[in-house]
Amino acid sequence: MQKIKSLMARQGLKSPQESVVDMSPVESFRTPSKEELRELREQPTDPQEEQEIIDRIEEVYFSSDSFDMVQYELEKLPPDLNLLELEEYRDKLKRQQAAVSKRVADLILEKQPSYVKELERVTSLQTNLQLAAVICTNARRQLHSAKEGFTEASLGLLANQRRRQLLTGLLKSLRTIKTLQRTDVRLSEMLEEEDYPGAIQLCLECQKAASTFKHYNCISELNSKLQDTLEQIEEQLDVALSKTCKHFDVSHYTKVQLAYKLLGKTQTAMDQLHMHFTQAIHNTVFQVVLGYVELCAGNADTKFQKMQYKDLCTHITADSYIPCLTDLCKALWEVMLSYHLTMQWHDEHYKEEEATPGADDSSAEGSDESTVDRSYVKKKLEHGLTRIWQDVQLKVKAYLLGTDVSNFKYDDFIVVLDVISRLMQVGEEFCGSKSEVLQESIRRQSVNYFKNYHRTRLEELRMFLENETWELCPVKYNFSIAQLHEFKFMGQCRSPSVSPSRQPESTETVELSLFEQYLQGGNPFEMQIDNKEEETEDVLASNGYESDELEKSVYQDYDSDSDVPEELKQDYVDEQTGDAPVKSVSRETLRSRKRSDYNLNRANAPILTNTTLNVIRLVGKYMQMMNILKPIAFDVIHCVSQLFDYYLYAVYTFFGRNDMHFQSASLPSQGSQLGASRQVVPIYWYESSGLGLISSRLRTTLSRIQESLIDVEAGGENAGPHASPEERKEKVPSPHLSQLVVLTASDTLYGLAERVVATESLVFLAEQFEFLHLHLDTMMPSAKKPFLQQFYSQTVSTASELRKPIYWIVAAKAIDYEQMLLLMAGVKWDIKEIMSQHNIYVDVLLKEFEKFNQRLGDVSKIVRIPLPVSNVLWEHCIRLANRTLVEGYANVKKCSNEGRALMQLDFQQFLMKLEKLTDLRPIPDKEFVETYIKAYYLTENDMEQFIKNHREYSMKQLTNLVNVCLGSHINKKARQKLLAAIDDIDRPKR
Repeated sequence: MQKIKSLMARQGLKSPQESVVDMSPVESFRTPSKEELRELREQPTDPQEEQEIIDRIEEVYFSSDSFDMVQYELEKLPPDLNLLELEEYRDKLKRQQAAVSKRVADLILEKQPSYVKELERVTSLQTNLQLAAVICTNARRQLHSAKEGFTEASLGLLANQRRRQLLTGLLKSLRTIKTLQRTDVRLSEMLEEEDYPGAIQLCLECQKAASTFKHYNCISELNSKLQDTLEQIEEQLDVALSKTCKHFDVSHYTKVQLAYKLLGKTQTAMDQLHMHFTQAIHNTVFQVVLGYVELCAGNADTKFQKMQYKDLCTHITADSYIPCLTDLCKALWEVMLSYHLTMQWHDEHYKEEEATPGADDSSAEGSDESTVDRSYVKKKLEHGLTRIWQDVQLKVKAYLLGTDVSNFKYDDFIVVLDVISRLMQVGEEFCGSKSEVLQESIRRQSVNYFKNYHRTRLEELRMFLENETWELCPVKYNFSIAQLHEFKFMGQCRSPSVSPSRQPESTETVELSLFEQYLQGGNPFEMQIDNKEEETEDVLASNGYESDELEKSVYQDYDSDSDVPEELKQDYVDEQTGDAPVKSVSRETLRSRKRSDYNLNRANAPILTNTTLNVIRLVGKYMQMMNILKPIAFDVIHCVSQLFDYYLYAVYTFFGRNDMHFQSASLPSQGSQLGASRQVVPIYWYESSGLGLISSRLRTTLSRIQESLIDVEAGGENAGPHASPEERKEKVPSPHLSQLVVLTASDTLYGLAERVVATESLVFLAEQFEFLHLHLDTMMPSAKKPFLQQFYSQTVSTASELRKPIYWIVAAKAIDYEQMLLLMAGVKWDIKEIMSQHNIYVDVLLKEFEKFNQRLGDVSKIVRIPLPVSNVLWEHCIRLANRTLVEGYANVKKCSNEGRALMQLDFQQFLMKLEKLTDLRPIPDKEFVETYIKAYYLTENDMEQFIKNHREYSMKQLTNLVNVCLGSHINKKARQKLLAAIDDIDRPKR
C-alpha cells in the first residue's frame, strides 16, 4: 500500500482514472480495465478473506520502490519446474493481485470527492490573485502622482527646519561635553576632601549625561574614563571603610555609608566591613606581638615578619609576656569598641529613618529595597558579633598557649588571670558569649601553672613543717583571717557596708557596661593594670609580710591596740554579717583579758604557729586565683584540700602516730620518740579499753591521704606497690619532725606544749576552713560540690579527733601505771574482816595525779591549754588508771568478800580525791571498775550472762574473775562452763 501511495504522489493530482492509466507496467503487474474494476466491485467478496490474502503477501513487496518483483519471482523458481505447481503458484499471485487491485480501486473511489472540492478552491484562488495584481498597479500609479505633486515641493521646507533644530541640539550637546571633560579635576578635589558621597553623586550624574551622548566618539572615551574614576572612588571608599575598624568616627562612617548607598552597594559594604574587621584583628595582634618579639630579639637575624602568628607567639619572653598581653587586649578592645559603635550607629540611623522616611523611600519599590537592605545589615551585624569575638578568642588563645607560664611568679600570673577575666567580661557584654575558647585555654594554662605552683608550695610546706619547733605564734586575741591581705577580696565581694554613702555610686558603676564606661575614651585593660600596680603590695603580697603595718596588725604586741579597728575591739564580730553587739568593751577589760589569755580554760587567743599562718595565707592566695578564674575552681579547691590534708597528716605523723605499734606489730616502733624512761602500758589496755582513739572515719581519712598525697617511696616506707613517676610527681614525701622538738622529757609532760600547739593549730585551721566553707561552696561548680561536702565531712571535721591519739601518748606516760600494778600485787585480798583504811597504792596513784596536775599547770604557763584539751588529757589518764585498777584486781589469785569490799573502799577513796583535782564530770570509766568488782558476787547464771554482755573486759580479766569465784559460790563444773563461754567470745577475735 505504501508503494501505491508513493506512486500516486509522484503522478500529481489526477483523476482516479488517469492515475490508474498512467501507471507503468513496471510499477504494477497489470492495470485492471474499467470492466474488470466493475466486475471486481460486482463480485461478492468477503472482507475478512480479502484481508487475509493481503496479509499473506510477502513483506519484501512493500520494502522499496526499486524492488524488482519479476526478478524476485524468477529467482524463486526451483531448478526443476513443475507445471502444476507453477499454475497453482500463479493462481495464488493472481488472487493476491486481485485483492490488492480491489483495495486500490476502493481507496481511489473513496478520495474522489475531496479531490474535486480542492480543485475548485485552486480555481478560486487564481481569480483572486489576478484581482490583486490590478489593485497593486493602480496604487503604484497614484503614489507616483503624490510624490511629484506634494513631497518634493512642501516637505522640503520641513526637512530644512528639522535640520536646524538638530544643529541647535548639537550645540547644546557640545557645551555639555565640554563641561563633562572638566569634571575630572573636580572629582580629584572631592576625593582629597574625602567627600565620597559628593564625588559619587557627581560621577553618577556625569555617567548619566555621558550615556545620553554616547553616540559621539569622544564621549565613549570619556565614559570609559568616568567608569575608571568610579572604580577608583570605590577603592578609596573601601580603604576609608577599613579605617573605621580601629578608630570609629561618626561623621567619617556616615559619609562612607551614604556613599555606598548612592552606589547601591549597602549589602556589599557590610560584607567588606566584616572582612576588614577580620583583617584588622589579624594585623593588629600580629603587629603588637611582632613589635615585642623584635624588641626582645635585638639584632637577631631571624625573619619574624614571615612567621605565622602562632609561631611568633612562641618567641615572646617571660618578661615581655604581660606587657604584650596587655597591649594585645588594648588593641583588640579598640577593634571591638569600633564594631560596637558601628552597630550603635546603624541602630540609631534606622530609627531615624523609620521616624522620618526620606524621599528615596517614597516609592513602594524603593521602600522594599531599603527594607531588604536594613534586614540584611542587621542580620549581618548580629552574626558578625559572634564571628569577631571568635577571632579575638582564637588570637588570644594562640598567645596564651604559646608560652609556658608555669614558672611565672604568683603576682604575675594573677595579673594574667585578671586581664583574661576582664577580656571574658568584654566578650560577655560584646555578644553574650561565655568565652569557651578563652576559658579552656586559660584553664589549661592555669591548671598547668597551678600544679607547678602547688607542687612548690607543698614542698615549702614540708620544709616549714620539718623546721617548725611548734612554738606559739603570739597573735592578738581577736585575730581573724579577714585581717590578712590575702582575704581582702572576700570583703570586696560582699556588700559595701563600710561606706553607705558610696553605695549609689558603686551601684551605678555596676550597672554601666564596659562599653558605656569607656565610650568616650580610655581602656578597661589599662585601668585594670594601673589598679594592679597600686594594689600589688597589699593584695598580692608574697610569702612573708612585706608591709610593716600589716605585720603590726597581725603580730602586734598585746600592750598596744591603738591601730585596732573599733569593731574588732568589741566582744566579737559576726563572721557572716560583720555586725557586732551593741555593748562594747572597755580598755581596762581588754587589758585584763590580755593578762588572762593564758589561763587554763580561757578560750580567747588562737593557738597557731607560723606554719599555720603560712597555710592560711596560701589558702587565701589560692582563693584569689579561684575568684578570678572560675573554670579551675575545682582544681584549686582540690589543692586547698591537699594543704589541709598534708598539715593534718604531718601533725598526726609527728605526734599521734606513736600508738600505731600498739595496733600492728608489723609497723616500725617509734620508741626513740617515746623514750625509754617508762614502760609503755600493755597492748590490751588499748585494744579492750574502748577508748576509740582513732575512729574509723579518721583512720579512713589518714589512709586516703597517705595513698593519694604521700610519696612513701621517698620516705623510705615500702608500704604498697611502687608508684609510677607521674603519680610520684603529684605526691610529697612524708615530713619528719624537727630534731629541736623533744618529746621524751617527763618534766615537759613529753612535749605537751608542742603537742598542744600542733593539735590546736590544726583545730584552728579547721575552724578557718569552716568559716570559708560557704565562700568555697559558691565558687565550686555544682557538679563537683559533693567533693567539697565530702572533704568537710570526712577531713575537716576530723581535725579535733586527733586530740585523742595525740594526748593519749602523754596520758600513757605521765603516770606510772606499772608501779601501781606492782603495789596492787603486794596487797592481800583474802582477808576475813572488813577494813576501814584504804591501801597505799591509792595514795601513790593520787600523788601521781597531783604531780600530773602540777605539770599541767607548768605547761599552761607556756601555752594556753584549752578546756577540750585538758578534758581529753584528764579523761585519758583516768581511763588508763581505771583500767590499771581492773588489771590489778584481775591479777588477784585469792579474794574474799571482805577483799572485794576493800577494793570498793579503795576505788571510792580514789574517786573522792580525784574529783577534787579535776572538774571532769562524770568520771570516765567509773562503771567499768565498779561493775568488775561487783561481778564477784554474781551467781553462775548471772555470771554467764555477764560474760556475754561485757566484752569490754579482756579474756584474762574474765577468766580470773571465774577462777577467783571458784570454791565460794561457783563449783568446778560451772567453772568449765564459764571458761568455755569466755573461749567462745574470744574465738572470733583469733
